[in-house]
Amino acid sequence: MRKTSLNNLSPLCLAITSILVVQAASAEADMPTMTMQKITVTSDSSVRESVQQDEVYSEDYTPAQQASHLSDFLEVVPGVSVGGTSSVNQRIRVRGLDDTNLKVSIDGARQEGALFYHMGDVTIDPDLLKQTEVAVGNNSITLGNDALGGAVAFKTVDAADLLKPGQKIGAKLHAGYASNNDEVLTSATVFAAPAENVDLLAYYGKRNVESGEDGEGRELFEDSKGENILLKAGATIADDHRIGASFSRTEKKGVFPFRPDFPSRPEDPIPQQVKRETYNVDYGFNPANPLIDVSANAYQTKTQILRDSDGEAGYEFDAEVKTTGAKIENISMIESSVGNHKLIAGVEHYKKESAMSRDFAKASSDEAKNTSVYLEDQWRLDKLTLTPGVRYDRYESPKFVSDGKTYNNVVGALAASYEIAPRTQIFASYTELFNGPDLGQAIFNSNGEGMYVNKDLKPEEGYNSEIGISTTLRDLTTANDALQLSAKYFKSNIENYQQFIRTGNSAGRYGLNCTTGARGSAGNLQDCQGMINSDEDYEIKGVELAANYTTNNFGMGLSYSRARSEGDKTGNSIPSVSGGSADSGDRYMVNLNYDPTSELGLGWRSTYVDSITDNNGISKPSYDVHDVYMSYAPRQFQDIKATLGVYNIFDETYANHSSRLSDSDATTDFEPGRNIKASLTYQF
Repeated sequence: MRKTSLNNLSPLCLAITSILVVQAASAEADMPTMTMQKITVTSDSSVRESVQQDEVYSEDYTPAQQASHLSDFLEVVPGVSVGGTSSVNQRIRVRGLDDTNLKVSIDGARQEGALFYHMGDVTIDPDLLKQTEVAVGNNSITLGNDALGGAVAFKTVDAADLLKPGQKIGAKLHAGYASNNDEVLTSATVFAAPAENVDLLAYYGKRNVESGEDGEGRELFEDSKGENILLKAGATIADDHRIGASFSRTEKKGVFPFRPDFPSRPEDPIPQQVKRETYNVDYGFNPANPLIDVSANAYQTKTQILRDSDGEAGYEFDAEVKTTGAKIENISMIESSVGNHKLIAGVEHYKKESAMSRDFAKASSDEAKNTSVYLEDQWRLDKLTLTPGVRYDRYESPKFVSDGKTYNNVVGALAASYEIAPRTQIFASYTELFNGPDLGQAIFNSNGEGMYVNKDLKPEEGYNSEIGISTTLRDLTTANDALQLSAKYFKSNIENYQQFIRTGNSAGRYGLNCTTGARGSAGNLQDCQGMINSDEDYEIKGVELAANYTTNNFGMGLSYSRARSEGDKTGNSIPSVSGGSADSGDRYMVNLNYDPTSELGLGWRSTYVDSITDNNGISKPSYDVHDVYMSYAPRQFQDIKATLGVYNIFDETYANHSSRLSDSDATTDFEPGRNIKASLTYQF
């Protein structure tokens, strides 16, 4: 693999970041949005929540408007990275933990389970999204099971986001083109408010993709056609009640590499189809009573992979994961003589099921269930806010993973923040973690044949702890400018880490004894595969720093993030399902935007990721990527917006550290080289 070098911009980025980090050590406040277009600070917001969560609005961040992959915008959040080059191979990581250890949801519907380790588990087209919220780390008992590393909540667009004041019906047409892979996106959205209390939305989009190439000109094979559908309806009844229903589908069909994370390998590509369907019903009740603010939803989401290997035995399959669940939560605002309380109480239940049919002849399935009850109190006492919480989980594990064993578990959490000066606060949090045995990867479902069912499998447990400081400084150089700074240090401990051991004859794939579960070795291969607890506990430590400066027409955002995992016996980092270590190198990011007129917006993004070498001497090389973009909305045509961007402008050859990397170029998931994107939006 060619090791890339820094260009002249990176030392400048590092120097600016270092200066602002030093300043952050003596101040603190609310975290900004990542758009760098505006800063909002409210007196009743939780600084802890603001700093430990982040959000990206598609309409405010130009790379999100032109995104074809989740990495195009999610990586602007410190601590978050997204590997995988193909649209069917989007791999989200938060502080090194992948999406199987994150609570991932779409419009409140959990996306559980794993399908195939050579493909990603998150199937959604960015064009459907209006907002993505990220909980960086698990800092609240409200997240619950399957959230060791935090949560990612995708929210699709609503009619209210598009309707202009007084408008009853409207439409939005969008078209985009990307040069590297001749990608063409076309979409149409119709939205309406036929009555004052009713809103409707219908979206249809198509995204056709051909093979692109990396910075060295190697082909990144994909020939696919994508289709996206979103339908929404909502109504407000008697002012206090809100009901809604939605359906969304993302489907990709075409010819992909045999293993999508090996886009340059010589094997012939095969026809494949990836599809997600999500049904959701939601309800809200918010009367003029501070004790009642109820939100509830019920959903079913299904993700499926269909492969056609032209009759080659063993590789033709239909794999599926389905999650069905419901959640109800109430928020009560209580004023008392000893402070104000924001009391959050909730109940959640969901069932996740996996099914697999290999060579379309043999079907197998497994399932797991979770029921939980939680209570959290945000107790504000003048400058001090205390947030205790407790959660109970009853988790029924998969039959062919841990014999359907039931786990009853209680976890607690405590967080605090204190205003040490105006708009400057320190904060700390401690959250206990619980994660019951997950479904096995759907492609390995076998109804027990060739599997070691681990009746002694323990749940993953541990804690996540954080301390930090944030501040907002105003009117530094001009009236109404602001500089926001934040710094935090975190440490997570994971006990009983669960690993899937495969059969084979390569390192880590020597199988398990079918009776005892003992691991095989190079000279002692075993016949079964299955889930075991790691022999060592893991610790993840790191820091995340952010600075954001804004004036009326200029914004600058800087960030730095670092996370390292280490086993208590070997010192090895947490293993990755995509091979090697889950850790990534230190990441530095600079975002600039400038609006010289009300019609024109300019932006630049620079990302530098340092090289990293794990405990076994295996390295991931550094890379340095720069993007420039601009948007233009002519005054005489206010309903039209044109956007142009050049991404990876210097044609860097690199692989994201959350992607599959190896010593062989053929088995490395390289990112695209230079890519020119143009889009046009017309809303009326």
